[in-house]
Amino acid sequence: MQKTAPPGGVYLDLHELQVPSIQRDSSPAAMPYGDFDIESLAVYLHLTPQQVARLADRGRLPGRKVSGRWRFARAEIHHWLEKRIGLSDEGELVDVEDVLQRSAGEEQPREIRIGQLLPLQAIAVPLAARTRNSVITRMVELAANTGWIWDPSKMVEAVRAREDMLPTALENGVALLHPRRPMSRILSQPLLALGRTGTGIPFGGAAPTTDVFFLVCSTDDRGHLRVLARLSRVLASPGFLDALRQTPDAEAAHRLIVGTENKL
Repeated sequence: MQKTAPPGGVYLDLHELQVPSIQRDSSPAAMPYGDFDIESLAVYLHLTPQQVARLADRGRLPGRKVSGRWRFARAEIHHWLEKRIGLSDEGELVDVEDVLQRSAGEEQPREIRIGQLLPLQAIAVPLAARTRNSVITRMVELAANTGWIWDPSKMVEAVRAREDMLPTALENGVALLHPRRPMSRILSQPLLALGRTGTGIPFGGAAPTTDVFFLVCSTDDRGHLRVLARLSRVLASPGFLDALRQTPDAEAAHRLIVGTENKL
């Protein structure tokens, strides 16, 4: 399929993602305030309205029809983009980052830097955990070391609920833990935590075992997606994961991440 971009936009390869179901609801009252229509979603994704309509008609966008017109819930679009990030290669991740930065509506959007979001006190190499639940608890404890989480128990509960709904472990043995929705009420600012266990543990998802864990704590949906896109680019860098698995301590892991990110 030929890759083309609308005038003034960037190409975002959205066509291969299948959405399990498209709901159609004829009641206008069922749609919350602030959802996208065809035109506003096209602006948000930097696509043409025709491209958005075609994706919706083919069942590849999470939307519903209200009085014969497509409507798209912002939360569902964010979750759809989150999944799309997980399926992207390096070139597509660059495009995703560009789209999300453009959608910020700012002349100079704040740059996302993984190294800055991940303080040393939120890194454990090795991570002292042997089970799924202990990993989640320990990762939240790491993040709480920063003092930026006001209610760690609520974060643990939210991350466990997200993992119960759909595991975040990837085929490469990395899990990107996060709540289903950003938890701005218990965070003073966005942050990341990193843990690497000495051996892989069963964690669900696409891999038999997982040994590298990132906890993504965001205060808004767009920022969450931007962090996922940037972090995914770091993880996809040639040789990065092998090197991360060989780092002896938190300082070395942090230096590796900063150095890899500087080369993107």
